[in-house]
Amino acid sequence: VQSANNKKELQGIEDKILQVLSSSEGNILEDATAVQILSAAKVVSSEIEEKQKVAEVTEKEIETARLNYTSCGQFIAVLFFCVADLANIDPMYQYSLTWFVRLFVRAIGESRVGSTTMEATDQEIVARLEVINDQFTFSLYTNVCMSLFEKDKLLFAFLLCSRIMAARGTMDPQEWSFLMTGGVGLPEGPALSNPAVDWLSDKAWDEMRRLSSLEDFMGLVQEFAGNTSSWRNIYDSLEPHKCKFPDRMGHKCDTKPFTKVILLRCIRRDKVVPGVHDFVATQLGQRFVEPPPFDLAKSYKESSAVAPLLFVLSPGSDPTAALLKFADDSGFGAKFSAISMGQGQGPKAQSMILEAQRTGCWVLLQNCHLAPSWMPALERLCEALKPDELDADFRLWMTSYPTPKFPISILQNSVKMTNEPPTGMRANLKRTYLLDPICNEKFFEGCNKPEVFKKLCFGLAFIHGFVQERRKFGPLGWNIPYGFDDGDLRISVRQLQMFINENENVPYAALKYATGECNYGGRVTDDKDRRLLNTLLDKVYSGGIMGEHFALSSSGLYFVPGDGDHASYLSFIAGLPVNQTPEVFGLHENADISKDAAETTLLLASLLMTGSRTGGGASKSAEQVVGSLVQDTLSKLPPDFDIERASQRFPVRYDQSMNQVLCQEMLRYNKLIIIVRTSLQNLEKAIQGLQVMSSALEQVFQSLAIGGVPAMWKGASFPCLKGLAGYVQELLDRLQMLQSWHDNGSPPVFWISGFFFTPAFLTAALQNFARARKIPIDEVDYDFQVMGMDASVFKKAALAGVYIQGLFMEGCSFDPKKEMMCESKPKVLYTPAPVFWLEAKIITEMKEFQHYNCPVYRTADRRGVLATTGHSTNFLRYMRVPTNQSEPHWILRGVCMLCSLPD
Repeated sequence: VQSANNKKELQGIEDKILQVLSSSEGNILEDATAVQILSAAKVVSSEIEEKQKVAEVTEKEIETARLNYTSCGQFIAVLFFCVADLANIDPMYQYSLTWFVRLFVRAIGESRVGSTTMEATDQEIVARLEVINDQFTFSLYTNVCMSLFEKDKLLFAFLLCSRIMAARGTMDPQEWSFLMTGGVGLPEGPALSNPAVDWLSDKAWDEMRRLSSLEDFMGLVQEFAGNTSSWRNIYDSLEPHKCKFPDRMGHKCDTKPFTKVILLRCIRRDKVVPGVHDFVATQLGQRFVEPPPFDLAKSYKESSAVAPLLFVLSPGSDPTAALLKFADDSGFGAKFSAISMGQGQGPKAQSMILEAQRTGCWVLLQNCHLAPSWMPALERLCEALKPDELDADFRLWMTSYPTPKFPISILQNSVKMTNEPPTGMRANLKRTYLLDPICNEKFFEGCNKPEVFKKLCFGLAFIHGFVQERRKFGPLGWNIPYGFDDGDLRISVRQLQMFINENENVPYAALKYATGECNYGGRVTDDKDRRLLNTLLDKVYSGGIMGEHFALSSSGLYFVPGDGDHASYLSFIAGLPVNQTPEVFGLHENADISKDAAETTLLLASLLMTGSRTGGGASKSAEQVVGSLVQDTLSKLPPDFDIERASQRFPVRYDQSMNQVLCQEMLRYNKLIIIVRTSLQNLEKAIQGLQVMSSALEQVFQSLAIGGVPAMWKGASFPCLKGLAGYVQELLDRLQMLQSWHDNGSPPVFWISGFFFTPAFLTAALQNFARARKIPIDEVDYDFQVMGMDASVFKKAALAGVYIQGLFMEGCSFDPKKEMMCESKPKVLYTPAPVFWLEAKIITEMKEFQHYNCPVYRTADRRGVLATTGHSTNFLRYMRVPTNQSEPHWILRGVCMLCSLPD
């Protein structure tokens, strides 16, 4: 500023001198006024020049000092983009630059004070910057974690860690890319066969081969093949992320911890998340893997009259009770008003907000996601908030589930909080007994049959924990993750006491109906999930619960305690394990592996959504990798099916509906092949610069670059959860099945997984049977017989119905000797199902046998929607499978059969 003023003053003097010279007449030396002005200008000019020299020296010193802090600015910029990229994961994760800068300034003040003068040594400056960076990184982590769901807190810490390492040049971008995608393209080098086929999957082996192309992992496959027993120990370990890896990899894991995370992805994918946890703790410190607990008081201090507070909701969470208690403790209990948002509630909410601004009250807008059309009006109200026009005590509180309709400006300027329900059966039971009305002693002891009520109340608490905690296991737990919450529990326990008080005998049937069809069951839309819920209720709401120590789990560890006061139940719950095993939910121990693998998939997918991906191969650009993938896939694609020729060879016949099935399947696959081939051909031209890279082709390119299936293909495709390599191979296998059928005639055993529209195939076989016997098709159905494990022994088609193969069992295994279901083997998540004879029979002639009604799905996702044909996009039908166990046992196991496996 001083330098600018000096230059401005010099310019003014020069202008004045020019004015004097131009206006002077005759000899200027005789003009006393002009001489005086020029003399004064010279003195002032000399003074200004001296000041300017000093200012220039000072400016250079300031510039030098500023440049010393450049590294800090670059570091902070890296952190800002970590936070900004979170919005790609969840629309509620929005943070403004203003908030970020304010947090940074506060962190500078909170950090330890070092030398801040321009005379500070380079070492002092570096030390000071390290302190600032460390303080702000942790401050950012704790503040952002307050608004993140539990599933994303480790993800954020890992994102911070990886971006910081990348900025410092200590993170190999190719290794990072491999962690995200498992490598893209064909494995390089000679085609070595899997040396541990009995325990290592082919997909894991292919990933190891691709990993061997990276510089630090050269020779990995040879080391693995030469020492499979040591690697098997890692695979079998309960904590492989804490094991010492064999040979050269063990030393690399010690010197470069990220190596272990990559190796875990290959051989124990289910333990990547614990591996990431240990990696972050090693690189950033233990405090970065210990998120701060929910602190409503701290969040309130961060807010102001113009900065609203927002609870981001999750299934099972309801912060209203905690907020009401906080309002009472803060002296605002009488100045607190709430409104549940919905249709027509907008004007009422606006009136409450305007009144509260004037009187200094608190207003709570509940479930804002239910009023998306009013969100723009709410945004305008928040933008109009002015500190000098409001009572300083005014606070606007809001709750909302994640929704893209929520205004970004409010999200960026509000204090966001998440408060998810506790995890684990013990924590869930404890929380249930601390909730109203169960925590109310008058209610708890107020039943006219106290022992009966307390036993059934504990059973209901177990049901509540069961339905909530089982969500963690994904489709194995519930086909659809329902949002069971405390409201379901409150109404159920009040009904429980009412039914007991008003009836001499416990009305179990009424309790089951009220709980399973109205309260909890009112949320359940999938009939398989309703079957599971009713199975649980049949187990708990039964006369057996009145016995001593009625077991709620197969191990007997969880049981209904004897009669006692409220404190005795809390004491019993405190003695339960902190971390439960899957058997509590009726699941096999393998369910933990499925859950952990799903968490790994979610973590890596979320990282990809943040844009955390780099190039493809170890030494190739993304264009080269995708180009080779395109060429390889195009070379494998067969020509389109000749529908006209197929129709001539397999004409429409009244007695053979399978002909029409074949032609329709070929037509459907032709549409998909054309889209795949055309997109790949155009992409190849675009990569070579012969065609414009359109937005659609860009999306195809991005998907192929990370080993994913393009959305363009999925829109015309069969359901599939595999990555690119698995998808292409499955597509080729399906096309080969149809080509073989066309060339060699109807196969004796059908690969049921290969059909595009499986219901047409199943209906056609029944139709053939019904037409041959001249009976209505609604009087026939399939009976099911196990025909062994080897499909190659069948040379002729079934006399009535069809033989099928290609199904996989999840949640159980199959005993080929006894020809019935059995428990899964450890670490074996999916088991090939036997060949089944779907024997077409008249319904009245079917024989009963001990069986499990096993649902059959197209993919492991299980969840589907009804298509325009009236069929589910995923569920196919039930199949009766022989078993010597009760059906409820397998229902609780979550057993099903799948046509297609995930990767």
